Amino acid sequence: MGKQRMSKESELVFSSPTAFLAFGFGSGLAPKAPGTFGTLAALPILLLLAPFHMSPWFGLFLLATFGLGIYLCDTTADALGVHDHGGIVWDEFVGLWITFWGVALTPLSLVLGFALFRLFDIVKPFPIRWLDKKVPGGLGIMIDDVLAGVFAWLALQGILILLR
Repeated sequence: MGKQRMSKESELVFSSPTAFLAFGFGSGLAPKAPGTFGTLAALPILLLLAPFHMSPWFGLFLLATFGLGIYLCDTTADALGVHDHGGIVWDEFVGLWITFWGVALTPLSLVLGFALFRLFDIVKPFPIRWLDKKVPGGLGIMIDDVLAGVFAWLALQGILILLR
């Protein structure tokens, strides 16, 4: 069996720390459903941050990772020559983390939050789809997932209140 040539994406991800982060530590290289795999890859980081996710400091972390994401996504998209390459999943990381800000992490909330975030990220109700199409660059890549995270957070809060 001969050596297989790595894809342009794989070469970039494993040669550039920026692309490695933008591709969610490589999770965005999944051949199918890279957004879902990226979202799954964000969960262990969320669990590591669990002692802080209920505090205002987590808000600063979200702002910092959002700002970093604009740079990571913009730079990686430029290197690939594709505006919002499906393998760029840093935006999913931040969107998922927003979903769980201040939410007690239980098996139920984790499953519900994950499902809600993926739902809003895939369906893209107004104004998410509009922003996704209209806002260019790294901000455009990040903003739809950030808003999907906010929508998922609101829905998760409502569901958890109803289940009390």
